[in-house]
Amino acid sequence: MAELNILVIGGGMITQQVILPVLIDEKEKGKISSIAVASRRKDTVEKLSALFPQAKIKGYPEKKDSDPDAWKIAIKELERPAVVIVATPDDLHAEMALTAIEQCHHVIVQKPLCLTVKDAKNILEQSRKNAVYVFTDYHKRHDLALRAAQYKYRKGELGEVLCGHAWHEQRREIPLKYFRNWCERSSPFEYLGTHYIDMFYFITSLLPKKVIAKGQKKLLISLGINAYDSCQAFVTWSNGAVQYLQTSWILPEANPCLSNQGFQITCTEGEFRADNANRNSNFSTTKNGYELFNPYFFKPYLDWNNLEKTKYSGYGADSIIQAIDDCLEIAQQTLHLDRKKALEKRKELINKFEKTRPLPNQAIIATSVIEAGKMSMMKEGKAVVIDKDFSLYYE
Repeated sequence: MAELNILVIGGGMITQQVILPVLIDEKEKGKISSIAVASRRKDTVEKLSALFPQAKIKGYPEKKDSDPDAWKIAIKELERPAVVIVATPDDLHAEMALTAIEQCHHVIVQKPLCLTVKDAKNILEQSRKNAVYVFTDYHKRHDLALRAAQYKYRKGELGEVLCGHAWHEQRREIPLKYFRNWCERSSPFEYLGTHYIDMFYFITSLLPKKVIAKGQKKLLISLGINAYDSCQAFVTWSNGAVQYLQTSWILPEANPCLSNQGFQITCTEGEFRADNANRNSNFSTTKNGYELFNPYFFKPYLDWNNLEKTKYSGYGADSIIQAIDDCLEIAQQTLHLDRKKALEKRKELINKFEKTRPLPNQAIIATSVIEAGKMSMMKEGKAVVIDKDFSLYYE
């Protein structure tokens, strides 16, 4: 049976809190042969190795204290079958994904796939040419509440969508602590709004046609960070439905959960509404104070078979596991084929996965909306049209 070699590029919050715990569990199941992590700084990798000794991480850079090109070396040394997981600032996704694709490595990219339609089209073209699986980690597709909305909508129980509202807001520690070095190159609309753009498409299969967006800079700019505090966007979809997205990342530190978020759609035969942060369970402890507890995203639990061990569960893991399993299927079905037949088989399997997974043909949809939103914000709310080939232009 094939096993995958995994390279994670980026050693930040998502790698520490989600990706590595998932990979360790999958390695214990026999799906993964080795785990490597590439970061700019050697001490970042050393910290991760100390936190997760069981992962036996191969770290990049190996010798230098700091090397911005360590990830390039790591990709070159990565042995197939392999998956490169890109968990870096949003504006770096495209270059790293394309470099991995050139080496015929499969890729998992933390959402969004990239920030421009041009890059998304390039990734789509190159991934199809090389028959490489490129998955964007839109983990909300695995939230059972939102999957239920897709089920009922696609079965016709809700009728036709008319309008929707999504909100996703995070505590200010995100731009002030975790993303301080790069939040000026992004926005809460790009970083957070992309989830619920993809979710609208995932549920309805509609395509975006127009975006009007505004953004505000008050708090962060007063603290020396030239980034948006909050952004709002109106997205018109192909049947005329309008979605309003409300995003920010400056909630007070006292907010009882990292994210306030939810999703609502009104349709001709019904409505769906979900608070995706408050799942009606909570803790109050001396150590952490009041905590809204969301058991569905990604949380630690005692192992069923060994109460001394911790296992993680939730839709934050399910999304990554789905991609790993897909890549394992590709590796297994091409294991003993010659180069030409392996290429044909990979193309066949990726064509199948494109119908149901956030591969580049689907991930380009959210990318087109966030780029259009940024264009609109730069022009104080001027409407941006998204053409049928995802070309963008001011109305």
